[in-house]
Amino acid sequence: MSATYKDYYEILGVDRKATETEIKSAYRKAARKYHPDLHAKRDKAAYEEKFKEINEAYAVLGDVEKRAQYDRLGENLHNGQEWQPSPDMGNYENQTWREADADGFSDFFETLFGRARSGAPFSGFKPTRNQRGQNLESELELTLEEAYHGGRKTLQLSFHTLCPACGGSGLVNQVTCQICGGAGRKTIIKTLDVKIPPYVRDGSKIRLKGQGSEEADQIAAGDLLLTVKILPHACLTLNGTSLETTAKVRPEQAVLGCQILVPSIDGEVLIKIPSMTHNNQKLRLRSKGWQDKNGNRGDEYVKVVIDIPRTMSLEEKEIYQHLAELRNEVHKR
Repeated sequence: MSATYKDYYEILGVDRKATETEIKSAYRKAARKYHPDLHAKRDKAAYEEKFKEINEAYAVLGDVEKRAQYDRLGENLHNGQEWQPSPDMGNYENQTWREADADGFSDFFETLFGRARSGAPFSGFKPTRNQRGQNLESELELTLEEAYHGGRKTLQLSFHTLCPACGGSGLVNQVTCQICGGAGRKTIIKTLDVKIPPYVRDGSKIRLKGQGSEEADQIAAGDLLLTVKILPHACLTLNGTSLETTAKVRPEQAVLGCQILVPSIDGEVLIKIPSMTHNNQKLRLRSKGWQDKNGNRGDEYVKVVIDIPRTMSLEEKEIYQHLAELRNEVHKR
């Protein structure tokens, strides 16, 4: 059985490598442009034919399996030329495509996918069960303490969703939807309750199932992927499973040793500065860092910075002067 080849990509005005989203967008745009009820009666018949052609193209390209079957025909065929299936393409005429209007689709379509069941009204592309909307991505900003403890956080995010009035078609009773202006989508603000696991890392992903893009009434919504961004902390820096901080001590404290309070993720900790500690020397606080995937906590490292006081009394300067003289005498010996 020969038929006239139809270039469905050309009909929708998309490239053969177009994504599902691009095909869907092109279909909605074309359907609004050529819908017969939006044009004068004298042109209605021509627009009805064009509208059927657009629906047929989308019924094929909007279905993963049918698009793959159609693409196997190759790219060398041209719109309008006579075409006949090769013997090795399978017995397509025995197939029954139950979603089309019996009078709505072309001989070319029926040659590929079988004759439609009589009396079954066309209702547009019906997705397969395993199809989902697109996943969406956003950032989730957390303080270091929030990332450490985990818990729950309430977010308000802006989403594009299907228009509830027209279900994404852009039309209500075959006229342009007044709610979305024919776009088929609306912007809404969603309030989401996000569960944050403890010890979450910067750049890690949190998936919220079913909170992504809605493509059509019968397609399950995609997921929302939140990328964790840990905000800078005033005192602590996360490096792998280690936390890092600095502690300032005066010269005499570094020489003689002392005890000082330093910040940690669990609160301030009293540590001992050994005598004769050098500038930039690091001290380790065991198991005060981040937990790894095996449940083991890293360490915290405290870098000692010897800080000279901004002001000194006369007596203190005299002591430093005396120390300088003593050091000079030691070097002369």
